[in-house]
This record gives sequence, structure tokens and C-alpha cells, in this order.
Amino acid sequence: MSVERTLHHFPLDPASRQVRLALGEKRLPFAEVQVRYWERPKELTRLNPSGLIPVLVETAGGAGPLVLCESRAILDHIEETTPEPALLSRDPAERAEARRLLSWFDRKFEYEAGGYILHEKMEKRLLGLGAPELANLRQGREGLRSHLHYIEGLLETREWLAGKRLSLADFAGAAHLSVIDYFGDVPWKDFPGVKTWYMKLKSRPCFRPLLTDRWPGLTPAPHYDDLDF
Repeated sequence: MSVERTLHHFPLDPASRQVRLALGEKRLPFAEVQVRYWERPKELTRLNPSGLIPVLVETAGGAGPLVLCESRAILDHIEETTPEPALLSRDPAERAEARRLLSWFDRKFEYEAGGYILHEKMEKRLLGLGAPELANLRQGREGLRSHLHYIEGLLETREWLAGKRLSLADFAGAAHLSVIDYFGDVPWKDFPGVKTWYMKLKSRPCFRPLLTDRWPGLTPAPHYDDLDF
């Protein structure tokens, strides 16, 4: 049965990017609606009362639309309904590790690193809140280095973040780092293992649309779309 999908998202939102990567890896076509979520548009809050993105709307045959709200629900649905190529290992331990890292990036990484940097460099511009606070940027960058050390350690003994296979954990990490990299704040040269892992992900076909993302008034770093950076 043919399924039509529409993804409501913001191009520089890490959660939205996770879903875009998963859809792309599984070669599931979808239409896009870019949402200025900070303005709380009525169309978005009708779909998701929390006003959060992403939201995936699926329609199939004559059935009513299926509305899936926010990244974890969407990623689980994609994996359940399109199991190949698998983005969660069939090995229970590796699958559990991938889920742990999904939560790690969306909660701990966001709270200690990404949230500070993206608020100061992106959200303040979108909301017209003035110049970045240097103390917050410094705290976010310190948190980022701490997390990069952790990721580097994982990759010393693993091919991918959760183990032997590419998983949703890799897409979560790459989604968060890619938005920070858009603003040029990832110290890649200090973390060669992380850089090599990111380059592998950046070269995948599903990643290419992310490298073309641009938003008015937010200029990417010169190396952002360079595969051999």
C-alpha cells in the first residue's frame, strides 16, 4: 500500500534532522513543510498540542491521516513499519545501547552542550533577543568538549556508536553535532576519531539534503558542506 508522508520540521532542529536521516536511509519519500516553530503557528499546534517539532503525517489509501509527534515516536514508527534496512540491531545488547545513546543525546548532550550553543547562536537571532552571552557560549563549548571526549572513547572500541552496526544512535549524534557544525563550533581537529566517524555519516546519501540546508540570516561555516573537511 502506498503511503504519503509529510514532515513538518525546521531544517536546523536536531530532532527533525534525526527523522530526516532515518527516512532517507530507509529511502522513504516524503514532502516537507518547514515550520517557524518559535512563532507557534496554529497548523503546528493543531497537529501537536505541545507545539514541538518534528511532526510526521502519513496517509494511506482511504484511511484518515496518522499523525506522529516528536522524534522518538516517529523513529520507533519508522523502524516498526519499515524494518529494513534495520537501524536498531537485532542483538538485544546493541539495541539497548542504541536506545540509551538516543536518550543521551536528546537529554544530556542537549542540556549540557547543544542547548547552550544553539540558543545563543541560533535561537536568539530567530527571536531577536540580541547578541550571544559569552558565558553561556563558553559553558556550552566546555560541555561539547566533554561529550566529544566521551564519543571518542566509544569509537576507540566500536565501529559505530552503539556497536558493530550503524544505528539510530549514530543519526542522533550526527544530527546534534551537524547543527553545531553549521555554526562552526565543533573542534574537529582535537577529536580525530569523532571526525572520521562523522565523515562516514556525512558521505551517506541520506545526509546530503542536510548539507544543502540554509536559513536566512544564518550563514553556515565554510566547511559545513565539504565532505573532505
